[in-house]
Amino acid sequence: MHQLTVAQIAQGLREKHFSSVEITQHYLDRIAAKDDSIRAYITVCPERALAQAAAADARLAAGNAGALTGVPIAHKDIFCTKGVKTTCASKMLDNFIAPYDATVVENLDRAGTVMLGKTNMDEFAMGSSNETSFYGTPRNPWDQERVAGGSSGGSAAAVAAQLAPIASGTDTGGSIRQPASLCGLSGIKPTYGRVSRWGMIAFASSLDQGGVIARNAEDAALMLQDMASHDAKDSTNSGQPIDDFGATLNDSLQGKRIGIPKQYFGAGLDTETGNAVQAALEQYRAMGAELIEIDLPHTELAVPAYYVIAPAEASANLSRFDGVRYGHRCDNPTDLMDLYMRSRAEGFGDEVKRRIMVGAYALSAGYYDAYFRKAQQVRRLISQDFQQAFADVDFIAGPTCPQPAFKLGEKTSDPVAMYLEDIYTIPVSLAGLPAMSIPCGTSHGLPVGLQLIGRHFDETGVLQLAHQYQRATDWHTRTPAGLE
Repeated sequence: MHQLTVAQIAQGLREKHFSSVEITQHYLDRIAAKDDSIRAYITVCPERALAQAAAADARLAAGNAGALTGVPIAHKDIFCTKGVKTTCASKMLDNFIAPYDATVVENLDRAGTVMLGKTNMDEFAMGSSNETSFYGTPRNPWDQERVAGGSSGGSAAAVAAQLAPIASGTDTGGSIRQPASLCGLSGIKPTYGRVSRWGMIAFASSLDQGGVIARNAEDAALMLQDMASHDAKDSTNSGQPIDDFGATLNDSLQGKRIGIPKQYFGAGLDTETGNAVQAALEQYRAMGAELIEIDLPHTELAVPAYYVIAPAEASANLSRFDGVRYGHRCDNPTDLMDLYMRSRAEGFGDEVKRRIMVGAYALSAGYYDAYFRKAQQVRRLISQDFQQAFADVDFIAGPTCPQPAFKLGEKTSDPVAMYLEDIYTIPVSLAGLPAMSIPCGTSHGLPVGLQLIGRHFDETGVLQLAHQYQRATDWHTRTPAGLE
């Protein structure tokens, strides 16, 4: 049963080929048997999952089920879940049990999904390899000596190892698309503001966005449909109408114009990765799309701008973790300052501390104009590059990552090299655009991702572009050896 897609599971449940309790138990058994080596989950919820599955079966029997009723899912451990530990993969929140559900969790619970558990991640979503987790590093199911990507690496590892059919993730600078690429999956980051951030523990508030990691675009569309909503509790929620994300999946691409940024195919791109992406683009040409070279001249400035803006926002957001209200508290503090200093020093890992310090520096008196304000100005230029490009094309496509999954520990001593892993995903996040990574080939025997970028709030078009490619190819159907 674990080889079924979400669409196939939903159909099987409606046609009574199996019950939600049966497929949920199957996944729980598989997690128990295989996750010790993969480390995709931080928390598994068997009792809660089976209770939700029984309730879903009752809804199915009564005939009032939705499209996802009874489907098992996993949530990245950045979404608050009432009564279940929510850690952000940090010692700081190792003892935190949320008193409420995030809007994303609430929406998917209302749809009748079954939560198998909470997945591993980089601490507070800060990382590109999931090596900053307090709970250990998830392994890439394609090669367990390599990273699964970050920060949603646990969600990607769970879906790739077939320990969940689909999972939620969050993307700040590429944290859905990059692990999807490294694990041979389909991952979509919606337009900023499309999915509620309420109850999603904040890293960088102007960038964070919830999304989906799935096996294919059809499944991603199904989950995004119930995940997205208007939410008065989230001041950054767009309030845009919720589209039917699967409405145009089967429409032709004839005449669609796809922009190919020349900056995405230069130095730093692995040769085999580039070849796989170019072959995918030729497949689009064969399906009737027109390929047009475009210029995104400020691309090289995206990474330095992001690593001023995101740490600055993180330093503000993480100031609330002070050892007073919730989270880790040091033993026997001598005074309030000692409580603050030791609780934060003990609770945060090295990468989180590094970003807090960079962010605090960039926001400090005398440096705000030189760093933070300048980074925001660069961000506007990057956004304008995309706006100008979309005057001539319908979509933009290129590699998701410069190379396939790298080995565990290969980049942990070089933060800058790690940051450059997001060179193609960060500009999209700075511009707030929707984007998706889909598998399009292999490099050195490992999955390669193709990034598809759309205009603001055109998730429907991006999903159509992905689905049409997946109808013509089979890269999305391939699974890691030994985990069939």
